[in-house]
Amino acid sequence: MRAVQIQVDRGSSFLRSNHERVITRYLDLECSKRIRGVIDRVLAFSEEETQDMLARVMTHFSRRHLGLKSVFLRNYELIVPHLPPGIVPSGQQKLLLGTHFTMEYSIESAALFNPSIILHPDQTGTPAGGKRLLMSLRATGEGHISSIVFRQGVLFADGSISFEEPGQYPCTGTVTPDYPHDKTMIWRKLTEMGCTNHGVDRIMDRLGDRFTFEELDRVIDEHLELTQQSEAMSEAAGHVRHLAQANYEICFPDSIDAGDMVIYPMADREIQGMEDVRLVRFVDDDGSVTFFGTYTAYDGSNVLPQIFETTDLRRFRVMTLSGRCARNKGMAMFPRKIDGQYMMVSRHDGESLYLMRSDNPHIWNNAELLQRPVSPWESVQIGNCGSPLETDRGWLLLTHGVGPMRQYCIGALLLDLNDPLKVIGRTQEPILVPTEKEREGYVPNVVYTCGGLIQDGKLIMPYAMSDVVTGFATVDLQELLDYMQVQPVTV
Repeated sequence: MRAVQIQVDRGSSFLRSNHERVITRYLDLECSKRIRGVIDRVLAFSEEETQDMLARVMTHFSRRHLGLKSVFLRNYELIVPHLPPGIVPSGQQKLLLGTHFTMEYSIESAALFNPSIILHPDQTGTPAGGKRLLMSLRATGEGHISSIVFRQGVLFADGSISFEEPGQYPCTGTVTPDYPHDKTMIWRKLTEMGCTNHGVDRIMDRLGDRFTFEELDRVIDEHLELTQQSEAMSEAAGHVRHLAQANYEICFPDSIDAGDMVIYPMADREIQGMEDVRLVRFVDDDGSVTFFGTYTAYDGSNVLPQIFETTDLRRFRVMTLSGRCARNKGMAMFPRKIDGQYMMVSRHDGESLYLMRSDNPHIWNNAELLQRPVSPWESVQIGNCGSPLETDRGWLLLTHGVGPMRQYCIGALLLDLNDPLKVIGRTQEPILVPTEKEREGYVPNVVYTCGGLIQDGKLIMPYAMSDVVTGFATVDLQELLDYMQVQPVTV
């Protein structure tokens, strides 16, 4: 596959995965009998054995994690319902029980890839002529479970890029326990997913317009008791619970740098991964700034389009996208409204690009065809590579195309500034094609990005190489736009 005849500078900086970056996770044995068996064995240890085992665990692991005893106590609380009746463990026993239901997880032991980049919200202390950068990446560990991580870096005046090494202690943050759910949004998504029935209606009717997960559990328990745990009611309860779980808030302490934050799957709907964030700095009509990240939640068999939003990189609201057109993968939001409406690029049919408009960033009911696959390098499917980038000549939309042998390449479209449904330029050949050095990896023959950045007349593209490592490519913006505007446009 030939690339376009413009100069692409592949930089010498790379981001690679680090298997030493570990977090703690609850060890879910899933089987009540097994959980009870572990509890019985631990409670049978003598006081001396309990203290000795706990001391050994702290010696081996306390330097690898902050607040480890708090982690053990938190995981102990999760197995309290399985304790024998009338048993109240001592403080030491609680900690030791917590150690048995805690495990380490290497968040990026398999890969670190699919980056998206924006200007960092904090530009203080930046070298003269430089800019601070914030990048999201997909970190993948054991079981191919993907989480969202971040890196902070600097784009220097000479065009070179350097990213900071993250700290020793990755932090997964804390889920807000009393996060209020919007009943209308939950009900709407249940309907779209075909998960409504009489049982769901009965549960939702008992909830207020806004409810916490604790309130939902109480209503569900009441109905399960009334219906003698009927199969239909249990199924209905599962639908509502799982969807409510997928809408939550996670908070990070002020002392944590962005490079140490890890957004790890918290809900059943995303338990097998949070994939391919498209990060965007969104400026509203009043000048206020919100950072949105659209991503794909995966539960092992189904995908669910999700979005997080934050104004301070400390509190992240995670929500399910709803609407007739909120489905499939790869939704990317424009960085501002156009004609008073939010805009999104999507690929909800699995193979073509669509333009969506909405009055609400969480509800997407309208989509119009933007671009079908037309060139040989994108003959299987076309998708976006992040949020559109605004230039004085149009919206630059990076795209990925899949062609023969499932090779992924990166190209671009140029959309009219005032009417983005109008394609005014495109790259007939891709900008980036996997080189021999880039084509070997976990998923071979792939170059892919989830979002670039325009700065000082250059298009900066962080990109993944075969789902293993992340590199950086730079293209002269005017050269690219000149090339695109002379190309015939086909929808």
